[in-house]
This record gives sequence, C-alpha cells and structure tokens, in this order.
Amino acid sequence: MPDSPAAPVLSPDPREARPVRVANCSGVFGDRVSAAREQVDGGPIDVLTGDWLAELTMLILVRQRLKRGPGSGYARTFLTQMRDVLGTCLNRGIRVVSNAGGLDPQGCADALREIADELGLNPRIAVVTGDDLTTRPELITDAVNLSTGEKLADLGLAPVTANAYLGAFGIAAALEAGADVVITGRVTDAALAVGPAAWW
Repeated sequence: MPDSPAAPVLSPDPREARPVRVANCSGVFGDRVSAAREQVDGGPIDVLTGDWLAELTMLILVRQRLKRGPGSGYARTFLTQMRDVLGTCLNRGIRVVSNAGGLDPQGCADALREIADELGLNPRIAVVTGDDLTTRPELITDAVNLSTGEKLADLGLAPVTANAYLGAFGIAAALEAGADVVITGRVTDAALAVGPAAWW
C-alpha cells in the first residue's frame, strides 16, 4: 500500500495561542504626532488603534470640510502618523484601526493610498461607513430634541452633520477580510479595541 502524502506543516495561528496586543496612539485630534511611532517601537503589538473623534473634533472637521470641500473632513494628523509608521506596520504584520476618517472616511482612505503609493507600499485599506445620517433624510426630519421635545424640522434648521455611533463588527469583518488598515467614521470609542478583539 503506497504511503499517503504527509500533511503540510502549518504555522500556528497566533490568534489561537495568545491574547491580542492592542496599542493606542490617540485619544483626540490634537494628541502628539510621535505617539504612533512610540507605540510601534515600544514593544510587540498586533493592532495599532487611534481615536481622533472627540465631539469638538467633529465640529473642527465640519469647518475643515466647509473650507476645503467634500472628501476633506478627516483627521489629517492620522496621515502624518501613518507616513511615519505604515511601512513598519506592514513589515511586522501590525494592523491599524482608526476612526480618523471622521466625516469622510473614504476621503481619508484615498489620501492614505496616495501616501502609500509615494512610499512604494501596497496596504489593503478598508473603509467602514454607515454612520452618516445626512444620507437618510427621513431620520433627520423626525429628530426630536429629547430635552425640549422640539422637532428639528420645526426649527427651520438643517444640520451640517449628523452621525450615529457604529459598533465593532464592521471593523472585525474588515480585519477578517484581510485589511491592513481599517478607517472608520463615527464608531464607539470601545469599538476601536473591541473590533480587533472580536476579529482575534
């Protein structure tokens, strides 16, 4: 009876062997630009996260988009940090997850793609969308101020932005699909770590 072929030796999936190591480089739009490099060089990590979207940041991004036009309402300091660490992250298999996309996650992803091209890198960039409620006017029309009971429609005002907090599962799905970088708009603060944990 001929010998059956030997089963291939597969390297173990680190996700089965140990907890995920997540390091965060930002808690608000104005945090120090060196933080991403400090986290990447500070020890072995699996995921680098960044939270840029404090409530004040959303207003800053609205003003930025009004000044620079559609596609520009994202945290530009994210790009500065990625220019510094993206190559290292790709070499070490470190995934990046950030809500720096703000009001324009696709615009942020497009700008990151340009930087990656300049650097000769080819990251798989995923974008998580769905938080922008201005694309759903029926939700805005019926919005009510919970403190006063006034309907937004009755005030004669049109919102410049309206965003819902998304959860972690879009991030987890993007990582499972092989994304090296996941850029989101408005997600819960915890989603930036819970998404990678769910994927892991």
